[in-house]
Amino acid sequence: MNKVYKIITDQIVKKLESGIIPWHRPWNGGEPAMNLITKKPYHGINVFLLACSGYTSPYWLTFKQVQKLGGKVRKGEKSTMVTFWSTSQKEIEEDGETKTKTYFVLRYYRVFNTEQCEGLDGKVPEFKTREFQPIDEAERIVKAMPKAPAITHKEQRAYYSPMRDYINIPLQGTFITDQEYYSTLFHELTHSTGHESRLGRKSLTTLAGFGSHEYSKEELVAEMGSAYLCGHCGISQSVINNQAAYIQGWLGRLRKDPKMVVWAASQAQKAADYILATERP
Repeated sequence: MNKVYKIITDQIVKKLESGIIPWHRPWNGGEPAMNLITKKPYHGINVFLLACSGYTSPYWLTFKQVQKLGGKVRKGEKSTMVTFWSTSQKEIEEDGETKTKTYFVLRYYRVFNTEQCEGLDGKVPEFKTREFQPIDEAERIVKAMPKAPAITHKEQRAYYSPMRDYINIPLQGTFITDQEYYSTLFHELTHSTGHESRLGRKSLTTLAGFGSHEYSKEELVAEMGSAYLCGHCGISQSVINNQAAYIQGWLGRLRKDPKMVVWAASQAQKAADYILATERP
């Protein structure tokens, strides 16, 4: 095994043996989701419904509110559902008496993110991000990857799409540190090596649902690959705690099988070697 890979693997195993470390999402989405006009934040399940949409802007409007501000929703844009509880009353006969009973009814309406609209210039607060400083060695690795997938920053979530063979990463300036940005990008690049046009890794090519055995194995490979690449460009110490915590979480889904780390390390080594292929003579 490559010396760097071994050092990183040993560090991860040591972290795992010390217990679970709290994992944190290394990027943020700015302010809490709220209505642009009322400035009232959304609560409950709505926080998750809106967060999953992937937009950077935290501001939302109903169709009529967009029109009220003089804007319009772009053609083809789809709305997002927001739920709320309302009360309904009904008279019933109980013990020979007519009583009024109150029911709670779950209702919904639909909203659009301001990024889905046009004509709102000057009416939406500017989304502020941290100044991003590219890390030269990490950038070189990304640009030198053979048959690299396209990389976009259109949504505020990180994922690799095997069907369309592209990666989406949140805006660089929304990451807590520059190192965490590259750690996340390396994770998704490792996923992409499993594509049938590259290494054809079964844990990626198998259509498996979230949390399934194969899905969990692939997540282990991706995070181990990220750890190796971070070690290669000298940023491993800044992110390894979060990487170990992430790996620990997926090991729990695999019944805490310690041997799975060894298997994932082997697959991750192949993935990292693929990404770094242009460096080998």
